[in-house]
Amino acid sequence: MAPGIAFASPTKTTKGRAVADEDPTSLKRRNEELEAQLRQSLEREERMRAELERTLERLRFAEEAEERLCSQLGDLEAEAVDQARSYYYKVQSLTEQLSRAQLLLQNAVKSQA
Repeated sequence: MAPGIAFASPTKTTKGRAVADEDPTSLKRRNEELEAQLRQSLEREERMRAELERTLERLRFAEEAEERLCSQLGDLEAEAVDQARSYYYKVQSLTEQLSRAQLLLQNAVKSQA
């Protein structure tokens, strides 16, 4: 007995439907449609990539701005603490001067009496 030869079925599957041998023009048209879809997909991918790059650039800019603002805020907080200490010492000095003046007044009133 001679070995048998198997032939592949001429039926193809396209988008889940069985397609018998199609004529070359319909295959060419289908190929052109697929190529057009591929081009659109690649263009869409490129637009998305460009949009992602723009978004990443805006994110980098926002992060740098945040760092600058935090640094400026730290400087302002340090300056505010220095001013508060300065005002505290001035108030303390004025309070001491007021206390001395009050003692002087009390002593002056007692010496007149």
